[in-house]
Amino acid sequence: MKHFLLTWLGTAVALLITSQIVPGFVVTTFSAALIAAIIVGLVNAIIRPILFLLTLPITLITFGLFTLVINAVTLLLASNLTPGSGFEIQGFLPALLGSIVLSIVSSIINYFLRTI
Repeated sequence: MKHFLLTWLGTAVALLITSQIVPGFVVTTFSAALIAAIIVGLVNAIIRPILFLLTLPITLITFGLFTLVINAVTLLLASNLTPGSGFEIQGFLPALLGSIVLSIVSSIINYFLRTI
């Protein structure tokens, strides 16, 4: 349970940091980041594997680079599932850049949280 809570908080902080770096990637409050972290996690657990299987040939042809597009689509979907919550992505390019920055920031935060 402790690991789940730390990962949830780490993802929320990563979303806040990403919103400060990427224009068009908006997270207004920490509570909005907590809600967005839950929705992003659910979308990644349920819809992302389906998208990955459907786009596997394209992903193989592009040597895995199409995974960035899948990540952007899942972020956009999570943003659309939470209207008015303070988590908004304003287009595909902010979602693409946000997915890259979010994965880097999340990796760094989770690395430090593993030592706790």
